[in-house]
Amino acid sequence: MTKEKIFTRTIWLLSFVSLFNDVGSEMLIPVMPIYLKSIGFTALWIGILEGAAEAVVGVSKGYFGKLSDEKGKRLPFVRLGYLLSNISKPLLAIFTYPVWVLFIRSGDKLGKGIRTSARDAMLSDESSKENKGKVFGLHRAMDTVGAAIGPFLALVFLFFYPEHYKPLFLLAFIPGSIAVIFTFLIKEKQKTVLVKSSKRNFFSYFSYWKSASPEYKKLVSGFLLFALFNSSDVFLLLMLKFNGFDDLHIIAVYIFYNLVYALFSFPMGSLADKLGMKTVFILGLFLFSVMYAGVAFVKNEGMLYVLFFAYGIYAAATDGVSKAWISKIVPSSETATAMGFYASCNSILLMIASSFAGLIWVSFNPAATFIVTASGVLAVIGYFIFLKKSY
Repeated sequence: MTKEKIFTRTIWLLSFVSLFNDVGSEMLIPVMPIYLKSIGFTALWIGILEGAAEAVVGVSKGYFGKLSDEKGKRLPFVRLGYLLSNISKPLLAIFTYPVWVLFIRSGDKLGKGIRTSARDAMLSDESSKENKGKVFGLHRAMDTVGAAIGPFLALVFLFFYPEHYKPLFLLAFIPGSIAVIFTFLIKEKQKTVLVKSSKRNFFSYFSYWKSASPEYKKLVSGFLLFALFNSSDVFLLLMLKFNGFDDLHIIAVYIFYNLVYALFSFPMGSLADKLGMKTVFILGLFLFSVMYAGVAFVKNEGMLYVLFFAYGIYAAATDGVSKAWISKIVPSSETATAMGFYASCNSILLMIASSFAGLIWVSFNPAATFIVTASGVLAVIGYFIFLKKSY
C-alpha cells in the first residue's frame, strides 16, 4: 500500500508562488516606513495608513473567502489576488501624494484579501487533518524564505545606492511577476459545492458567526483579543530608527528575523501536530511579549538580534499554526469562509491597534507603545491557558 504524500504538487507550487511574491513584497517592507517619512508621513499617519490598508485586506478576505466556498473554486481568486498586488508595486514609486499612496496600498492589500482565504483553503484541501501543521508550516517557511531574500536584495541595493528608495518599487515588480506566472502552473481539483449561494453584500460573511461552532467562536475570540495589541510591524522598524540604528542595520535585523521565521516554521508546525496547537501558540505569545518589552529599550546590537530571534520564533509558532488550528475544527466546505471571517476581524482590529499605537507614540513616547502591547499580550496568554480544547 503506497503511503500518501504529505506535500502534493499543488502545495509545493503554492509555496513557491508565496516565496516569489514575498521576495518582491518584502523588498519594500523594511524601507516602507522610512520611505513614507521621506515623503512627509508622520508616525501617526503611517499607523493610520497601514491600519486602513490592513482593514481592506480583512474585509476582502472575508467576502472573497465566502465567495470561494460558494463557487467551490479557489484558483481564480489566487491568480487575481497575486496579479493585483504585483501591479500596485511600481505605482508607489510613481505616485507619492498621500491620497494616492493610500489608494495604491489599499489596492495591494485588496489583492492579498482576494487570494489569501482561497489559497489557505486550497492548502487545507490538499492536507490531511493529522498533517495540517506541517503543510501550513512548510508554506510559511517558503513564504518567509522569500521574506528574507527580499530585504537582502534591498540591503544590497541601498548599500550601493543609499536612500534611493523609488527604484526598489520598480525592481520588486520582477519577482512578483514570476509568482503570478507560477499560479498558471497550478491545477485545481474539481470540488463539489456544498455551500448554497445566497443573496450577499460585501459584509454578508459576518453572518458566519451565527452558524459557527462554539469551539470556533472561543478560538477566534482569543485570536482577536491578541489582534487588539498586535500593531503593524512598521512600528518595530520605526522604534529601531528612534533608538539610533541606521537603515542598513534595520534591514539586516529584519532579514535575520525572516530567516529565523523561515527556519522554524516547519518545525513549529510539526511540533503543533504532535504537542497540540494550543501549547505551541502560547509559547509564541510569550516570546512576542518578551520581545516587545525588550525592543522599547534596546541599544545594544547583540541584544537586538536576540530579541528578533525570539520574534522569529513567535511568528513561526503562531502564523501557520493559527491557520492550521482553524482548518482542523471547521468543515472543508466552510474553510475559506471561516478563515476569511477571522482574517477580516483580525485586520479591522489591526487597524485599530495600529492607529492606537501611533496615537500613544505621538502623545506619550515610543517606548510606551511597546510596554502597553507587551502587558496586554500577557492577558491574552491567560485566556488561552484557560481555553479548554487544546488541539
